[in-house]
Amino acid sequence: MKIALAGNPNSGKTTLFNAITGNTAPVGNWAGVTISKKEGQVKNTINLSDGVITAVDLPGAYSMSPFTSEETITRNFVRNEKPDVILNIVDSTNLNRSLFFTTQLLELGIPVVIALNKSDLNQKKQTEIDIGQLSQSLGCPVIETIATKSSDNGLEQLIEQALERKTHAQTAPFNAQGIELKDAASVQELDTERFEFVKSLVQKIENRQTQSTQLTTQDKVDSVLAHKWLGLPIFAVVMWCIFSLSQTHVGPILADVLVGWIDEFYALVAGLLGEDVSPLLSALLLDGIIGGVGAVIGFLPLIMVLFFLLALLEDSGYMARVAVIMDRFFKKVGLSGKSIIPMVIGTGCAIPGIMATRTIQNERQRRTTAMLTPFMPCGAKLPVIALFAGVFFQDAAWVGTTMYFAGIALIVLGALLVVRITGEKNTRAFFILELPEYRFPSISQAALSTLSRAKAFIIKAGTIILLCNAAVQIMQTFDWQFQVVAEGAEHTSILAGIASPFAFVLIPLGFGAWQLAAAAITGFIAKENVVGTLAVVYGITNFIDTEELALVSGSADVATVMGLSSVAAFAYLMFNLFTPPCFAAIGAMNAELEDKKWLMGGVAFQFGIGYVTAFLAYQIGTYVTTGAVGQGFVYGLIVTSVLLGILMYLVNKGAKKEQQKLDLCSS
Repeated sequence: MKIALAGNPNSGKTTLFNAITGNTAPVGNWAGVTISKKEGQVKNTINLSDGVITAVDLPGAYSMSPFTSEETITRNFVRNEKPDVILNIVDSTNLNRSLFFTTQLLELGIPVVIALNKSDLNQKKQTEIDIGQLSQSLGCPVIETIATKSSDNGLEQLIEQALERKTHAQTAPFNAQGIELKDAASVQELDTERFEFVKSLVQKIENRQTQSTQLTTQDKVDSVLAHKWLGLPIFAVVMWCIFSLSQTHVGPILADVLVGWIDEFYALVAGLLGEDVSPLLSALLLDGIIGGVGAVIGFLPLIMVLFFLLALLEDSGYMARVAVIMDRFFKKVGLSGKSIIPMVIGTGCAIPGIMATRTIQNERQRRTTAMLTPFMPCGAKLPVIALFAGVFFQDAAWVGTTMYFAGIALIVLGALLVVRITGEKNTRAFFILELPEYRFPSISQAALSTLSRAKAFIIKAGTIILLCNAAVQIMQTFDWQFQVVAEGAEHTSILAGIASPFAFVLIPLGFGAWQLAAAAITGFIAKENVVGTLAVVYGITNFIDTEELALVSGSADVATVMGLSSVAAFAYLMFNLFTPPCFAAIGAMNAELEDKKWLMGGVAFQFGIGYVTAFLAYQIGTYVTTGAVGQGFVYGLIVTSVLLGILMYLVNKGAKKEQQKLDLCSS
């Protein structure tokens, strides 16, 4: 048996889906989180039949006449896949809007069961809904649910009704009301009939205590948090507090425990290997695998605290206000107001962030957003931020906050540049986002979201990063004649031979060492590899000494080992954050851009922006701190000019092709 979960955005579909299946699909207290369908089996504790019930979580939709690509997914599934039952998730706090979509679902002839979700919010507002009359008027069962609760949530009764409803024929509510739908009626006339029906029905069944002339607490809070001038500084303070807690206070306390376990495991394996084991095997296993992977895993507690706090922000409803704050800035630079949604999602992982751009209707705005979204620091980049903030800067919190706002600044600059290159005039775009009510965030949901991301991080560390660090250790151990490199002659290794040409290009950025170049190269496979590779090439067993919040290797200071000034370290950090993302994210860009030349232009754009940003950070910072420009200044200007020239050529070719398509369509 297959049941489809359909409803408006932010009605609680995915939360209910997770509750009945035990899955941990991403949720958020705002629209646009679900952009593709997800499937899962209903848990045995709820599934009361002998067979298997498959639940399908569909993207949010306001209508069966799709306006966006995710609404098309929902429309096509319910029409073509023919689920046995549709569970229509209705936001009980907004019946006028939600029931319009319900009337369309009821016309499909597929059995429908309505989950009247968020009923706990109505109880707080002293709003009463006549469930019996609503069920009779619509001709289908209506069950009150609270998807965020673990018990007494109505979910078992909902599944029971779905099982019973499977064999029932569904009729449209209009027929029950004596409203005749004419085949020749226009879509507008049909929609008008639906709106009138819903309006009349809600007036009969709902008794809402409203005082429209008075400002509610929500309104008063929004007047501050979503203020056009105060909103952005408040957001900056909020992000600083989050980084302060995760990177300076709570995170390191938890990291101390994990680092202790890693040290004990390292010592245990070293003891088992003994002194007679092959030096190559010892170096590969201890330094390459355990040391390299352990260096990355050591930052996991800091990342988990950050993700947990961000999940609380999303669930509280605050991040939807951030989208509204950024909307007016994005419109001025040629982006859609909806562009902020993929970028916020991208702070967790760039891949779903890039995929979320499909909610943007304008083709150029969608492609531009997909190209710029990776500039937002994602979870994979957090270990790099934590490492360099802790090694070179006393206050780790402001470094992370600066990187996030630097990402936003580069997105704005990049959008202006793309509009300039394409020559396309800004189209007037409307950003409609339903602001969810503020609520106390769910600790359990935030914890599940954090554990899910931590699991993905550990899996990546145990697969991609492990293999990459092993390869790095092997390439560092042997020279091109496959002879073991003598101590002190690491510059003759295969790894040094591969990285040295790239290191030469990076001299004007302040980090021309082949070890740093090798770490940046492996970062294109997965950004966490930057930390792991640095641990391998410098022989650093452990980065974190949480007692003093210093990153050390035995008695050697990491900053001294790397040989970087604080200015060069800042430039290196920016280079790794703002050059092209990992290969998987580039694959997502390829799928969403739908044009190879746009993809090539996008990658070149990202590399050019990252190089130029690091060049300016190092050269300007060096001049300010020393009174002279840094090494390779003239050479860097030449390289920067060449990169920008190639970038503009590739992006311009893709833009011309797109413009030709638009001209052909308009003619």
